[in-house]
Amino acid sequence: MSSPKSLLPTTTAAAVCIFFAFSFSFLLTSSVAFYLPGTYPRTYRRGDPLAAKANSMTSLATELPFSYYSLPFLCRPPPAPAPPPSPSASSSSATASTRRGDDYFIFNHLKFTVRVHGDADDGDRMTTTLIPGTGDVAVEQLIPRNATDEEEEEEFMVVGFEVAPCSVRHDRKLAERLDMYDEYPAPIECDARSPGMRVAAGERVAFTYDVEFVGSAVRWPSRWDAYLRSEGGAERVHWLSILGSLAVVAMLAAVAVAIMLRTVRRDLARYEALDAAAEAKDDELSGWKLVAGDAFRPPSCPLLLCVLVGEGVQILGMAAATIFFAALGFMSPAARGALISGMLLFFLVLGTAGGYAAARLWKTLNSGDPAGWPAVSWRVACAFPGLASFVLVVLNCLLSASHSTGALPSSLLTFLLFTWFCISVPLTLVGGFFGAKAPHVEFPTPTNQIPREVPMRRYPPWLLVLAAGALPFATLFVELLFIFSSLWMGRVYYVFGFLLLVLGLFVVVCAEVALVLTYVHLCAEDWRWWWKAFFAPGSVAVYVLVYAVKYLVFDLKSLSGPVSAALYLGYSLLMVLAVMLAAGTVGFVSSFWFVHYLFSSVKID
Repeated sequence: MSSPKSLLPTTTAAAVCIFFAFSFSFLLTSSVAFYLPGTYPRTYRRGDPLAAKANSMTSLATELPFSYYSLPFLCRPPPAPAPPPSPSASSSSATASTRRGDDYFIFNHLKFTVRVHGDADDGDRMTTTLIPGTGDVAVEQLIPRNATDEEEEEEFMVVGFEVAPCSVRHDRKLAERLDMYDEYPAPIECDARSPGMRVAAGERVAFTYDVEFVGSAVRWPSRWDAYLRSEGGAERVHWLSILGSLAVVAMLAAVAVAIMLRTVRRDLARYEALDAAAEAKDDELSGWKLVAGDAFRPPSCPLLLCVLVGEGVQILGMAAATIFFAALGFMSPAARGALISGMLLFFLVLGTAGGYAAARLWKTLNSGDPAGWPAVSWRVACAFPGLASFVLVVLNCLLSASHSTGALPSSLLTFLLFTWFCISVPLTLVGGFFGAKAPHVEFPTPTNQIPREVPMRRYPPWLLVLAAGALPFATLFVELLFIFSSLWMGRVYYVFGFLLLVLGLFVVVCAEVALVLTYVHLCAEDWRWWWKAFFAPGSVAVYVLVYAVKYLVFDLKSLSGPVSAALYLGYSLLMVLAVMLAAGTVGFVSSFWFVHYLFSSVKID
């Protein structure tokens, strides 16, 4: 038998040396991790080995995942074959250490509660303290073996488990008489609120664990229900948010209906009456009819507008498709990585829609001439994906330099670049080809050769555009809290049905805001509505950015280090840009058809 000193170079020659990576670190911070769910059910009999694998450590102070055995003080067990996946569901929040005054305490004991469902489960409770496995196998022989043959034949499924850390000062003399894998003979009181193992220089630390088995009536197909079920308070918050959004939608809809049914019809009747009486003169008219000869004058930077609209169509379609299938249950948190994989798949495929929208808009702005559509489609294929890839590569380099397991391997980066250039780019060009072949939208009024002078305003027009973004943000505010908590606090986001409803309300509000603002500017004889229609709802990105900064300052106060801040800000900026493109596209498309309808409904001399 090896000497304890060789097995435990930095611990006492005692107790069970197990380091189960449920966010257990010596960074003196809080950590969060998730169990790796299996994809098929597996049964156990009494006496069978029960294996659990370590994932990685993630601290709320850094948001950087690290390999569990990268910590220098951990004692690594001998290697063992990789265990098969276990069919269970759990999440665990474990604190590596805590601080009281100037003292630091390490949590060196883990209390496992394993919930099993058997054929004849009656909810009995079993408790045992057991010997750990080796390598990635954290626990072996967890199902106690009884004497009767009938009980040995009974099969169990693991349907969940919980892990609670605590700080325990073990009996030094007792621990020194034990080797690795020996059972600790004394009972251990696990109370996370009363840490006992103070960290001191040169002092060795013993790490132990105990296991408690609890019979559960939960069956294997329902093992995730406890984590996907909305709590009463959270559900009420979602419903209140949706009711508030509905109120905003109703208010804007009333304004839009008033514009369409009352103001516009009144203006149309007045203009037609003046035309019939031959009394219509420019000095007698006011309002949007005066800009009929300039309403469809091509905007400044038309190529950029086409590219942004194409990107917005692609991003909005990706978001809608992903949330829709997630709400149907195809992208459950139980399927690890399904959500991000679905997002990438939809984004690649919907490059066709983005290229089509951009090329057709380009052709419309050029009065039916499609020349230059390949350049437009190419920019759509490279603009947002290129920026996202650049940010991803920079952040990946920072993670690699920090020796974080969150860094993507070069093979995966190469695969992502391959899918971009070999799938997304060709599909975008195909969409652009069909968009160039599609008929362009005919403008109902001709454009004057000389632009009409825009009257001076009492306030900057962009001030109203910036203020308009507050209404779409009101529909997103509550959901942003849950989304940010899922991304940065390690919580499971499961209310995709609510999110789908909020997305629909968000689209409606963006369209209504753009429509009302466009009509207000046209009535003020300001024919430069193109970019205002895009940025009126798109300015919601400013509010999302402010919220992201607020979340960083007040909710992630423990976040430290330039790499962690760069990781947070990099991903937040990409989210802000995506929201701006999606919202701006909704606003532009709705305003375009509104202006087209408005000027096609009146006779222009």
